[in-house]
Amino acid sequence: MARVSQAHLDARRRQILDGAAVCFARNGFHATSMQDVLKEVDLSAGAVYRYFSGKEELIAAIVSEVLGQVRASFEEAARLDPPPPPDVLVGEVLGRTLAARESLTVDGRPAFPRLVIQVWTETLRNEELAAVLREGYGSVRAAWARIVEAYQAAGTMRADVDPDHVARTMIASVLGFIAQQSLFGPVPVEVLGDGLRALMSVPEPGPDVREPVSRLG
Repeated sequence: MARVSQAHLDARRRQILDGAAVCFARNGFHATSMQDVLKEVDLSAGAVYRYFSGKEELIAAIVSEVLGQVRASFEEAARLDPPPPPDVLVGEVLGRTLAARESLTVDGRPAFPRLVIQVWTETLRNEELAAVLREGYGSVRAAWARIVEAYQAAGTMRADVDPDHVARTMIASVLGFIAQQSLFGPVPVEVLGDGLRALMSVPEPGPDVREPVSRLG
């Protein structure tokens, strides 16, 4: 019997993950059966189960892969001196993440934003997946915090703000942008970069301008 190359095995695993991602984005995790995945990827049950034991392992692999790629991008940026500014960095990383999955569509629209929403929903009832997501987001947040520390060391960001607070805010902006894409349709990543750049340009108000939120309006 001829030996199957690693490239072939990797391509087959990619085929299965991409097909499962489209199924989950289209119908949700619970409404998707393994038969749906088999039909989507046009493979036998034996071929798919050789790689994944079931839906839970598939969705965990998809989540781990995406967050691992995002974390690696931010860790690479943290090693630069100084790192790219937040608006540029977020645009580059999110752009690569979306571009890598642009061939995956549901009803003619990108599948990835819909998949993100489906994953969030599933974590409410699937503790194992929630644990995978917490670990992945934790590693991304830690990488972002290191970037913030580099900004602060270079004097390009205020040093009196907790790096973790900035990291959480940047992650929130990206997740919110993805959620909007799922709800309202595709939007160029440059829109997020432009918005962040504009917010970064707002000068800090002086003491006589600041007002407690409870007194505004």
